Amino acid sequence: MTYLLGLDISTTGAKALIIADDGSVIASCTTPQPISTPQPLWSEQNPSNWWDGIVASIRQALADAHLKGEDIACIGLTGQMHGLVLLDAAGGVLRPSILWNDQRTQKQCDEITTRVGFERLIELTGNRALTGFTAPKILWVRQHEPDVYARAAHMLLPKDYIRFQLTGEYAMDMSEASGTSLLDVANRRWSSEVIQALDIPESWMPALCEGPEVTGVISGRAAELTGLKVGTPVVGGGGDQAAGAVGVGAVEPGIISLVVGTSGVVFAPLAQYAYEPDGRLHAFCHAVPGMWHFMGVMLSAAGSLQWFRDALAPGESFDALLAPAADVPPGSDGLLFLPYLTGERTPHPDPLARGAFVGLTVRHTRAHLARAVLEGVAFGLNDGFQLMAAAGLPSDRMQVRVSGGGAKSPLWRQILADVIGAPLVSTNSTEGAAYGAALLAAVGAGVYPNVPAACQQTIRTSDATEPSPAAAEYAHSYALYQALYPALKETFTRI
Repeated sequence: MTYLLGLDISTTGAKALIIADDGSVIASCTTPQPISTPQPLWSEQNPSNWWDGIVASIRQALADAHLKGEDIACIGLTGQMHGLVLLDAAGGVLRPSILWNDQRTQKQCDEITTRVGFERLIELTGNRALTGFTAPKILWVRQHEPDVYARAAHMLLPKDYIRFQLTGEYAMDMSEASGTSLLDVANRRWSSEVIQALDIPESWMPALCEGPEVTGVISGRAAELTGLKVGTPVVGGGGDQAAGAVGVGAVEPGIISLVVGTSGVVFAPLAQYAYEPDGRLHAFCHAVPGMWHFMGVMLSAAGSLQWFRDALAPGESFDALLAPAADVPPGSDGLLFLPYLTGERTPHPDPLARGAFVGLTVRHTRAHLARAVLEGVAFGLNDGFQLMAAAGLPSDRMQVRVSGGGAKSPLWRQILADVIGAPLVSTNSTEGAAYGAALLAAVGAGVYPNVPAACQQTIRTSDATEPSPAAAEYAHSYALYQALYPALKETFTRI
């Protein structure tokens, strides 16, 4: 039996996952990670905490699996995207990492757009300049911490700092590099045009690699700390969304990953590079070599239902809350819900967008409100599907693989299938991005010839939910929903 190790540096934990070559999970351990918010809009973590956490998780996972370091054939990496790690020439960390959810850099985003040009930036990088991305953070450090900037020699992302600690190599995979605003996404190389326009030293950029490509091997120091074997290969890996897509088998066109977690993500693999001209979708390289993907991100998906439960029915189970909603007809008797409780990203990149119930009458009950929340989130996720179709994503023979807490509700799954107009299926893999990282490691170790083959052999689908006749009713409600944001945008801004 061959064993693979997937490592995941998420915002909340450092996870080590061991799987066997047949895809079965052998052991999993997560060490919690602290977050610092020293000022309003700031979100930071200390990279040394990631390393300490991953060392502890690796050792515990090996112990739980009753394995030794030499039993691990290859290691894959994944983690939170966009976080800036600045190192000096000796590899020392210069300041805490500025994370993906840090919001201090809107001024720098505007500067990037001005320097490169809105249309050219999206053409090259596939995306707008967003506060979560890495390049604006570099400019912020240059402007506010010039002493730190002057000492910097290397730029990495969170999982790539772990790679450096494991192997001594400075490298970054294509999917993660896509989220820096510094990659020529179509050509899978650093964009000299953008880097020069922003006056960032190109020497800071790490070597680029594909997801299953071996980037280095475990060093003697890392082996001593972790219990892994010296010389064990480490592959490129992928950002959390790309690795998560590998983990559910969304590695070929037509297989879509739909995550209904606190936020909602629609992830669609592409065989060729494409981008949405207004930047309302993310266009990134996939962790699968030679592939790209569209991604729509909705900030409050299951988070909307969480808010509704906590505000109107604290302590009640979600099953009890949603049971009466099943008896409410599709369209919630004219009640609509806008799920922009924390602003929005897709299709409206607007931090000032707000939530709303529209169409309330005395006939509406709490059950109507609950169903309207489910429908509103489904409409919001469908916005991503519609943008992808308009940008050239084929919609025929589409299979949607759904995961996340919201997917556990049969009612919500049915609403989603009806609104999107495609069957939804579950997968046997529940370990998320770490599982995808381990599969990338399996390819790197030669267990499988390529990523699609690895997914075909290890991932199975079940529990299909087909669209019902209610889809016609939802087409009418969705048209009403789409008109709400333009009508309310000015009010949201004034609020």
